[in-house]
Amino acid sequence: MKRIRRDHKVRNFHQAKWDEPVIFELHRQGERGVIPPGTEAGIAAQVGDGIGRIPPSMKRSKAPALPEIGQAKVLRHYLRLSQETLGSDLNVEIGQGTCTMKYIPRINEMLIRTPHMMELHPLQEADSVQGMLEIFYKLDLAMREISGMDAFSFQPSSGTQALLAMASIVRAYHDSRGEGDQRDEIITTIFSHPSQAATAAVKGYKIITLHPDEDGFPDLEKLKAVISERTAGFVVANPEDTGIYNHQIREFTDIVHEAGGVCFYDQANANGLLGITRAKEAGFDMCFFNLHKTFAAPHMCGGPATGALGVSEELKRFLPGPLVDYDGSRYVLKNQTSDSIGKVRSFHGVAQTVLRSYAWIMSLGPGGLKDVAQIAVLNNNYLYHKILQIRGASAPYIKGRRLEQVRYSWKQLTDETGVTTEDITRRMCDFGLHYWTSHHPYIVKQPFTLEPTESYSKEDLDEYIQALAHISNEAYTRPDIVRSAPHNSTVHRNDESSLDDPKQWCITWRAYLKKTQPM
Repeated sequence: MKRIRRDHKVRNFHQAKWDEPVIFELHRQGERGVIPPGTEAGIAAQVGDGIGRIPPSMKRSKAPALPEIGQAKVLRHYLRLSQETLGSDLNVEIGQGTCTMKYIPRINEMLIRTPHMMELHPLQEADSVQGMLEIFYKLDLAMREISGMDAFSFQPSSGTQALLAMASIVRAYHDSRGEGDQRDEIITTIFSHPSQAATAAVKGYKIITLHPDEDGFPDLEKLKAVISERTAGFVVANPEDTGIYNHQIREFTDIVHEAGGVCFYDQANANGLLGITRAKEAGFDMCFFNLHKTFAAPHMCGGPATGALGVSEELKRFLPGPLVDYDGSRYVLKNQTSDSIGKVRSFHGVAQTVLRSYAWIMSLGPGGLKDVAQIAVLNNNYLYHKILQIRGASAPYIKGRRLEQVRYSWKQLTDETGVTTEDITRRMCDFGLHYWTSHHPYIVKQPFTLEPTESYSKEDLDEYIQALAHISNEAYTRPDIVRSAPHNSTVHRNDESSLDDPKQWCITWRAYLKKTQPM
């Protein structure tokens, strides 16, 4: 293939590309990586029918359909896949927008790999895990200081699960007051995360969505128009996905409280707020933080993560339990009252994620946490200033400073060249960089959402800016190069027509076989 020229400022990148099958296609009957010893007689005697043995209902009728593969082939397979993968350890990862990718201190990764952590089991007696319970307890105290809340649960395994738990607490709170049937509406905003509306809808609430005013702020007058005796709660992210901070937030929460509603705060990404503002002073009754965003634990491809859920004293009785408490001599798991919404996941929470975040907070201290926020905001506004100088790029709404991220637009570039934000997504892969567009629907036209965090240097930001400027120039001078991208990456242009057709979805290998090899 003819090599595509580029200017000297843009990284010369070419990713490893393997025609690698899925691991089930590598299966060869009888091939082995390890040959285990035979079952010991004492164990075999316990596997069978009868009292004190495994009952027939718990025994497999046939072996699981796992791939049979030799060790060398397994090693090659996963090394090849790793070469085809970009991530925060390999590239300047500021293109994930709302999902905050930052540097994870490697010493914290070493902590979670010690035998003491690797061999933990959630069913151990509390006396045998006093150290880990102490960390849960002290992280709770730290989160209280950071947010102003009065108690935290680390049980939710994601931000969305924390949002579902908060919607459940709103339901339980109003039920306890005899107003559960009356209060059937949740108010949110269009630039808050879609999971806010989705989780409230799962709990049976009607969703009322506020759209922004001409400057991009949630419209206070629209809130006043929809608030009523049916209002159960108000859930919002602030700053929203645009990076705009609602300076009137206390007026919003006061109005909701006057109407008898509960205010809960999506702080999945609090990277621009640490040590500067808190949920309590903004008038919120609940909030959650994603430890896998703000507090330097990895996303882990959807889990195991943690949505740390904090509540005011009035709502503490509704938290999922058990909670870690200290009786003056030892740490204990304290069961919740009958008012609790109950568990939202198995066991207490992901200990490894909690340990990472605790270590990160303790290493930084209060001053360091504030430095994180200030550097993140500085980086974001430098990026914002530079991107607005790129031909075809804009940032709708206010022209003043944004917080930790911005939702930009290529609408002008698309109108003038026909190149879309999805085209640019694929072209960025050719420079070893990731780039995210937006949640649907695209309220900002031809969107792209960037968040540099505190982890990246000016040099890193300049590399990312240069790549965007280079692609903008291509769009205006050689648009076919952008439209036909990627050229140097392992990914290719997908046929996306199946994405909205559940009949074509294959989430597992078994589902794929059923749909491609019908009986």
